[in-house]
Amino acid sequence: MSSRTGVGWDSHRLVAGRPLILGGVTLEHHSGLDGHSDADVLTHAVVDALFGAACLGDIGEHFPDTDAAFRDADSLALLREAVARGVTAGWTPVHADATLVMERPRVSAHKAAMAANLAAALGITASGVNVKASTGERIGFVGREEGVAALAVVTVVAVT
Repeated sequence: MSSRTGVGWDSHRLVAGRPLILGGVTLEHHSGLDGHSDADVLTHAVVDALFGAACLGDIGEHFPDTDAAFRDADSLALLREAVARGVTAGWTPVHADATLVMERPRVSAHKAAMAANLAAALGITASGVNVKASTGERIGFVGREEGVAALAVVTVVAVT
């Protein structure tokens, strides 16, 4: 069985007046992430990792922020479309591991729901997705609570 692994990264600025959506879960917080879509950095990192594993470029090539069709888009829907494009190219996801980097709010109580949402969009079992969280230790844009970042790794196998 042929397999590949891709890495994805995303970050967005925190701003007032937007919902904070991570892994498809809306969290209570005084600010949300700024972006053309729903700005779900966790899901965006997974999308980019999937595209990387399938050698299909990156999220900006497929879902550009200059296209009005993606204004306020649901990032889980974008992930489902990324999976479809990966399958068309001959690759299907089997595993994802992702890390959120943010100071607040704490997300430990929401990690299982995030993983379940990502797994459903990827078309794999929840046991195939891991979501972790870390802080910026009060360093940099994350530490100053100016934004949130995410890193993801996705493994795909050849469609048989």
